[in-house]
Amino acid sequence: MLGGRRLANHIRMAADPQKHPGTVGAGSVSLRPERLEDEPFLFEVYASTRAEELALTGWDAPTRLAFVQMQFRAMRTGYAGQFPKAEFSVLVQAGRPVGRIVVDRSEEAICLVDLALLPEYRGLGIGTSLMRELIAEAGKVGKPIQLHVFKRTRPIQWYARLGFVKTGETGAYDRLEWRP
Repeated sequence: MLGGRRLANHIRMAADPQKHPGTVGAGSVSLRPERLEDEPFLFEVYASTRAEELALTGWDAPTRLAFVQMQFRAMRTGYAGQFPKAEFSVLVQAGRPVGRIVVDRSEEAICLVDLALLPEYRGLGIGTSLMRELIAEAGKVGKPIQLHVFKRTRPIQWYARLGFVKTGETGAYDRLEWRP
């Protein structure tokens, strides 16, 4: 993740690949601000993160869809209210949206609010690369990175490999932190 002017420049380059060739290549991911027309894509990403969990419910498809739609609206409203100054970005690879990231920077810490990729883009190093950039930024400014993740899920091990440690619990979530 890039902060301040570098992030703004990176987003401008991603928004206009004709002027900045090579910024959206097959092996690179660029960030651009979320737009209203991204809503169906953002729902697709969100729904993909809940698919395993919902498969265990035994609910029929219309019930699962209604539940995920309700949860998606609640998440969007909650994030906007709780993190009004956060950067809400779409991850773009080779001109195609592949995921989203939400980062809230405060005086005390960098909060990773959300990071999610479409299933076919998971396990390819995209998330790790983004997290290493965010860790480098946090190290440079001397701030911790804080996040919440569902308890007993695969991402906890991934964050541990990146140097995050559990610092507490809140309901169904573990609170994790990386310190410079």
